Amino acid sequence: MATDMPGAPGKRASRRRAATALILGGVVCGMVGLSFGAVPLYRLFCQVTGFGGTTQVAEEVPVEIGERVVTVRFNADTARDLPWYFKPEQREIKVRVGEMAMAVYNAVNQSDRALIGTSTFNVTPVKAGAYFNKIECFCFEEQTLAPGERADFPVSFFVDPDIVEDRRLDDVTTITLSYTFFARGEGVTEAVLTDDTAGDPRPEAAGRRPGSELSYGG
Repeated sequence: MATDMPGAPGKRASRRRAATALILGGVVCGMVGLSFGAVPLYRLFCQVTGFGGTTQVAEEVPVEIGERVVTVRFNADTARDLPWYFKPEQREIKVRVGEMAMAVYNAVNQSDRALIGTSTFNVTPVKAGAYFNKIECFCFEEQTLAPGERADFPVSFFVDPDIVEDRRLDDVTTITLSYTFFARGEGVTEAVLTDDTAGDPRPEAAGRRPGSELSYGG
């Protein structure tokens, strides 16, 4: 009758623990891979369905303008790490479904250095996101403001006339469009500004007021 050699159970247990660790490691790596792969899919899902109040992007306005009128209100916020004044120029606009309209947001860099801002956006009620379309928007790209610089950020949009066919949105008379600006990291901002202003001797190109001087510690 065969018998186990001394120490065999301990070796088998060690092998089992090593195999278990290997399997768990593979599972974790797989989950991480899936999570990264899910990001663009999630964004696409939001854009197609309007999930979470995500707005749509359109290349042209509808041919027909409907009779239904919707009030579009505007909201603006900035993150704590971005010292910008950022507010909508108008409180609200009344539009007919299918009618293109334009709103403007005002921004001022209240700091003493150039800053790059990137914005997130959504609409409420969130179920209206699938029918709120932007044609042009400052939110499509990052915005750079020099110290004290003021800028107007426009957004052109329309409410899809198909909204009248969706019984779930019969009660929607007002849609609020909200933006929040965030600052890019200091290191990233400096690198971008350095690349953009390389070879430009003007002090304002480097985010400095004319007449200011750079000092270096010695």
